[in-house]
Amino acid sequence: MSQLRFERMYPPKPAPNGAPLWALFLGGELVISAATQGLLENTAGVAFDSAQGLLIGTIGEQPVYTLDIAADTVLPAEYALISMRDLLASGPVQLASIADYAIQLLRWMQQSGFCAVCGQPMTLADGWGKRCAACGHLAYPPASPAIIVLIHDEQNRVLLTTKGGWNARYSLVAGFVEPGETFEECVAREVREEVGVEVKDIRYLKSQSWPFPHQVMVGFLARYAGGEIVIDTTELSDARWFTADAFPDLPPPYAISRQIIEHWRASLAETAS
Repeated sequence: MSQLRFERMYPPKPAPNGAPLWALFLGGELVISAATQGLLENTAGVAFDSAQGLLIGTIGEQPVYTLDIAADTVLPAEYALISMRDLLASGPVQLASIADYAIQLLRWMQQSGFCAVCGQPMTLADGWGKRCAACGHLAYPPASPAIIVLIHDEQNRVLLTTKGGWNARYSLVAGFVEPGETFEECVAREVREEVGVEVKDIRYLKSQSWPFPHQVMVGFLARYAGGEIVIDTTELSDARWFTADAFPDLPPPYAISRQIIEHWRASLAETAS
């Protein structure tokens, strides 16, 4: 894929004159060039109405469009499909970022046809916002913030959790931010609700877009402050303390949960050296 940076664009800005690039989705998977493993430029052999494409940005002088194509579309041999999870796991960072942005905008366009207040049709307003002509309600593509936190104690242990369907895999406490709540307040509440302990020294580490369907995962570290583990059995099936040399199965490397765990493990090694 081009080394030029992707720049976002917002309606009603016109497209530049370069050859268009396409982020086409088929059944929730991105259609890519089998040869370049990148966005499509030559779309010969794929039947779709290009006039319905959303202009989402540019790479150099090339406009980038996105579109959901019909589920029964037969792709030529020179194209391939890649899932969002595979893109996040091993795809080029810029391609994954474009696909993340594109699929969330497509989902927004598909799900925002009618006003949530009065049920009348919505039309594009400011940027990707939509306004109801009947009542004036204005809405924008959703981004749902959620915290995820690594809890560690004075014995260099980490509190990990698991739930039904995860098999032997354990991860971090996570949950959605509620109205009227800061990220730090959410960390303390989610930890208390899910595993029954208290935390202190809550510190932001990093974040990650998570397009399943439209989350922003905000990652923290927090120090154990007291209490016994008592799990919320509606959310979890187990929670326990682990040392860095005896971790269970962990999430894949592309997930922010694993990245936070590896950051903590590396900081332990650095302190010990």
